[in-house]
Amino acid sequence: MVKRDWLVCLARTPAMRILVADDNKFVRRGICGLLAELEGCEVCGEASDSAETIQEAIELRPDVILLDVSMPGQNGLETAAVLRQKIPAVKILIITQHDPKQILPSCLEVGANGCVDKARLSCDLLPAIRGV
Repeated sequence: MVKRDWLVCLARTPAMRILVADDNKFVRRGICGLLAELEGCEVCGEASDSAETIQEAIELRPDVILLDVSMPGQNGLETAAVLRQKIPAVKILIITQHDPKQILPSCLEVGANGCVDKARLSCDLLPAIRGV
């Protein structure tokens, strides 16, 4: 039995570590609550502006960064470009209240891996995270 339990532990995939960056603390809390309910996801940190996002990303080395497009200081697209240079392996998903179809080309241009509509986070967030 012990051997079997050991094999099961080895088979488990580590949780995907996610940094949530949004200037609105209520939005961040909502996203963190949503992620807490998803198997295989772990919020490793939060940030409220561009500088904090970059600092937290460098320190925490998350697998995925959920990055609001409209943030104080540099906007999310500018922040994504900096993150892509500093941490090339990180996956970046832009979250926006704007039409994702219109903003997606700009997201991809700066090195983000995709874009998710904030109004559809409850149904689109997990597939988007797993897709990157």
